[in-house]
Amino acid sequence: MTNESKNENGADLTPEEIVEDAIEQTEEQVEGPHESDAISAEQEKINELELALVVAKSTVNDQKDSVIRAKAEVDNIRRRSAQDVDKARKFALDKFAAELLPVVDNLERAIASVDKEDEGQKGLAEGVELTLQSLMAALDKFGVKVVDPLDQPFNPELHQAMSMQEVEGVAANTVIAVMQRGYELNGRLVRPAMVMVSKAAPIVDVKA
Repeated sequence: MTNESKNENGADLTPEEIVEDAIEQTEEQVEGPHESDAISAEQEKINELELALVVAKSTVNDQKDSVIRAKAEVDNIRRRSAQDVDKARKFALDKFAAELLPVVDNLERAIASVDKEDEGQKGLAEGVELTLQSLMAALDKFGVKVVDPLDQPFNPELHQAMSMQEVEGVAANTVIAVMQRGYELNGRLVRPAMVMVSKAAPIVDVKA
């Protein structure tokens, strides 16, 4: 008989004690793996939930970035559209204004050619002047402004130099005459002013 068939006092186990001991050993063997399996399954479930949480957070962040980018793109489109509409509104009369400028030029030439001392032409001159004033007021109402740079520094963005002339006492690159006035439409040049510009006097080399 083996030691397993002995009790704590070294005596042989009774049949009842042998059965009871076998039952206890079986329960230990059965309960041990079940508890371990339960813990392992629970930990696996926790790991799956944590992984799902990480994936969900990443998805939310990606969607948030996509929403922000989409909103920024929509704002850019709205801003560009508003700018295009504003430009179209401001410069819709660009070609029309350009077509009217020769009419203004002709009225100005007609006024300049009238002999103001001649009483017979006085009424005609006044009529032409009133017509020109009405036309200029209408152009001004729609954003057309005169570029008349007499005695101002020459600006190649607004003026077109037709000739240069040395003038004593006048700084170089100064507009000394305007042959034809220029015009802007809401800040954009429609026609440059045709001007004459002063030039610097030549340097005289005086030898001792």
